[in-house]
Amino acid sequence: MKKLIINILLILPFLAFSQEEAKFLIYINNLNLDDAFEKIEDVYNVRFSYQDEVIDDIKITLEERERSLTQLLDELKTKTQLDFEIIAKRYVVVNKLQNEMTIQELDNIILNSYLTKGISKNKNASYQINLKSLGILPGLTEPDVLESIQLLPGVVSPNETASGFLVRGGKMDQNRLLWDGINMYHKGHLFGMISPFNPNATKSVTFINKGTHSRYGERVSSVIAMSTTSEVENKFKAQLGFNGINGDAYIEAPIIKDKLGIQASLRSSYTNTYQSVTFDRLADKVFESTKIRSGNNPNNSFDFLDYNVKLNYKPNSNNALFASVIHIDNQLDYTVSDTETNEVFNDRLSIKNSGYGLGWTKTWNPNLKQHTSAYFSEYKLNYNFITSEGDEQTSDFEKRNIIFDSGISTELDFEINKRNKATLGYQYVLKDVAFAFLNTTNLEFILDEDKTVLQTHSLYGNYVYKNPKLFDIEVGARTTYFQELETFRFEPRLLLYKNLFKNVKLQISAEIKNQIISEIDETIISDLSLENRVWRLANGDEFPIINSKQISAGFIFTNNGWTLDIDNYYKTLDHITALSLGFLNPENSNFNLGEQNIYGVDVFLKKRFNGFNTWLSYSFNNSKSTYDTINDNNYFASRSNIRHVFSTSLSYKVSNFQVALGWRWQTGKPFTESSTGDNGLEFNNGVNTKRLPDYHRFDFSSTYKFRLSSDSKLRAKVGLSIRNVYDKTNFISREYRGNNTIGEDIETVDKFSIGFTPNLMFRLYW
Repeated sequence: MKKLIINILLILPFLAFSQEEAKFLIYINNLNLDDAFEKIEDVYNVRFSYQDEVIDDIKITLEERERSLTQLLDELKTKTQLDFEIIAKRYVVVNKLQNEMTIQELDNIILNSYLTKGISKNKNASYQINLKSLGILPGLTEPDVLESIQLLPGVVSPNETASGFLVRGGKMDQNRLLWDGINMYHKGHLFGMISPFNPNATKSVTFINKGTHSRYGERVSSVIAMSTTSEVENKFKAQLGFNGINGDAYIEAPIIKDKLGIQASLRSSYTNTYQSVTFDRLADKVFESTKIRSGNNPNNSFDFLDYNVKLNYKPNSNNALFASVIHIDNQLDYTVSDTETNEVFNDRLSIKNSGYGLGWTKTWNPNLKQHTSAYFSEYKLNYNFITSEGDEQTSDFEKRNIIFDSGISTELDFEINKRNKATLGYQYVLKDVAFAFLNTTNLEFILDEDKTVLQTHSLYGNYVYKNPKLFDIEVGARTTYFQELETFRFEPRLLLYKNLFKNVKLQISAEIKNQIISEIDETIISDLSLENRVWRLANGDEFPIINSKQISAGFIFTNNGWTLDIDNYYKTLDHITALSLGFLNPENSNFNLGEQNIYGVDVFLKKRFNGFNTWLSYSFNNSKSTYDTINDNNYFASRSNIRHVFSTSLSYKVSNFQVALGWRWQTGKPFTESSTGDNGLEFNNGVNTKRLPDYHRFDFSSTYKFRLSSDSKLRAKVGLSIRNVYDKTNFISREYRGNNTIGEDIETVDKFSIGFTPNLMFRLYW
């Protein structure tokens, strides 16, 4: 609490900024209309809402002089032949977008263009990412869904992967991923280096790290809710693109005008045909410290595929239905031979995640809507390590992990009046999770296995009260009955938003959440050591339900293109589980219960001026854990404890050309120090008492959009990105492998960051 008060006092001097005047001096010289809107938003402290196609290819010039907002919009109307409507003295709707949904979205946004255009922060503390209009980000030529989130304050990926990100000191498996309402469990192509969710098929992403709406349960750290388009397009649209890793295609097409439409995308690697420099750099990082890196086999097979299809059906203005399918597939087949012993080692890995979703939105009257949905998600991991001598197989180690996850829900939204809104809902979920570790020599025997089924029934409610003169408050509650465990959990949620002064806003949140499914680390026999994590369900015994409590408080300041966002948080996690680190005590490799305490501060500062956009962020995180029988039950630094993270970016946009530079620095991960003794490696200095060296990396990206001809609607986009421009070798992980038996030697495994990695992109739109 003292730290919260100190941080609040530190930002009080920012509360004395200047007041706005009735007229402002503004000058615009031949800018695209979306760029002009950004400049107007900074000067007049307003927010525009529009569809991209409405303002496409419109440029504007305004001579330098003072104008009121009304005078400015009248002049824009004359020059552009567009309509502008001011809502609540601050929100400007373009081209008659005067529906309730648009006005509500405008009212919810408090920070527009958070990192760049297309990222906004809402009153309910969530981040909204519109991938189709997303501006350029350093190191990315295309808006990777998960890597875009990692640039937000409080999010870090210590292993430098798209999927392995930590939110406010939590673990990777504590982030819930939803695709059109479908739970997703596989998070990355190329062993996490690339997001498996096609950004060109994803319309919007909602990222929640605090103040979670009561409709969301199951995970204790964050929610990433991805959605595809829900509109029935009246025109055929298509995209085709390639980069250094994969190619993809995307279409939107009407089937029945204004009634039925389809969206579909397909993305596939081409690494089995051609391996680019980009792929080689990513593969070097993925396969380091494995026999694949040191082996020589040009016939290895490694590829990935993902696709999704969605049907949107609107029989009338009061009903909307959709059906969505997504499939993610990763395959690896690698063989290496030892000519001296005549042994052959074969690694086969298959990871698939398929999802199916149905949804129905019914408008009963202007103030009452009902959303009903159902989903089914299937996740399968199958890994085999096969050894042979000559033509005879001698052993087969197999690891399986299977998840069947299905659910149905319905939710009622009541718009009581402009200031009051209520939500009531029910969810039923059935999870069937199994894993097994098998070893075959002459006879098959089971090393470890588990199969658990768990049904949950959840009731939730949410109430929103808005009063600009007082405050906005959101109060929610969620209660869940875990049928097989015969236990209840109650989860209250609270979010408070208040305008303290003209340019200063206060945001406070508190929440309790629970988690029943998590990943565990398992030692594997093969030295491939890539996918050594498996999902399992809570069973009430050695794997209880994880519980999280979080409170946060912060201030947001905006004025004249400046944005300052400061947030403090304190979080506790109870009933977390971990292996007892068998190399510390080889005779005890059971799972241990523990708890984690996290305190952190996230700071974000941004300024926009004359086509430039610059921002910097800093995150402090102090995370400590304690487990039964580990480290004498004393607290030690959590593996997720990246103490300090600093990142900054400078981007520039002129017409259809964009360029971005970004630099990131962070302290190293904690690790357990080892020393060499008479019996090999020994661990005598406690758990996670040492830290790896500091990490830093500089990234570059640039894109350019153009038309192939002046009279053609066919458009193109080219891009170049470079990760780790100065080729810094960062030491990012030290782990220990071995100890399958008490007498087995323990091996140190060091991992390093990605090197200098260029990537080219080309896309066509029509």
